[in-house]
Formats: sequence, C-alpha cells, structure tokens
Amino acid sequence: MAAGSVPPRSSTAKLSKTETFRPLASIRPHKLREGVFARAINGNRLTLAVVDLEPNSSVPEHHHENEQLGFILQGSMTFTIGGEARVLHAGDTYEIPGNVPHDAVAGSDGCTAVDVFAPVRADWEKLERPEPFPPDWPR
Repeated sequence: MAAGSVPPRSSTAKLSKTETFRPLASIRPHKLREGVFARAINGNRLTLAVVDLEPNSSVPEHHHENEQLGFILQGSMTFTIGGEARVLHAGDTYEIPGNVPHDAVAGSDGCTAVDVFAPVRADWEKLERPEPFPPDWPR
C-alpha cells in the first residue's frame, strides 16, 4: 500500500452480516422535510442516499460542507445549483461542490434520486427517522 493511502474499510472495520447487505426498504428513512425522505448508508468517508421526493415537494435553498454527486432514478425535478436552474429527468446527473447554494422542486410525478456525499452527512443523525416504509423505487 502506498504511503499516505487509507486501507480499505474491510481491513479497518468489522461489519455484522446485517450491516453489510440490506434491502433498501428496511432502512429507516431520514425525514429531510415534509414529503422528502432519504434512506442513507454511511461508510467511513461518504454517505450514499436514495432520496424520495413526493410530487411537487421542495427542498429550500441551502448549502453544506459536503460535496454532493447524484443522478435521477425516476421522475423529475427542477434543480438550481449556484443560481443555474435545470429540469432533470431519469438518467440525468448533477454535481454540487461543497458550500454551493442549491434547491430543488420535484415534478408532478415526484422524483427519486441517488445522492453521494463526502464527507459523511453526520448532521442527518439528529433528524426524525420514521419506521421503514416502502420506498418509491424500485416499484
């Protein structure tokens, strides 16, 4: 291993079998706001989240230190990143550098997106977490 590199998670942390593999539907979602739920798993340095937005729900402008990469699985949303607005559909991707203001409004059919954040979204741990319920994806 090269100097300064980080060993893979498997050599530094032991996961139980139930933590290694989980159906999406079994993950307790974080309620980000009314009509917006994120089912997230955290690694050592990043968060992977499947985010469901109910039809016409919105995420007001905000920013966070985390870099955010994502893509739309189904539905659509109008995403404004750093003042530039685009309507995104299934298969579209986006990139948000840390601390850049952004907001989103789901389309009339709602939206499901996959987001990756680095570093880990530790701030989500204080959010309400309802019991698991069926996600919008997969149908």
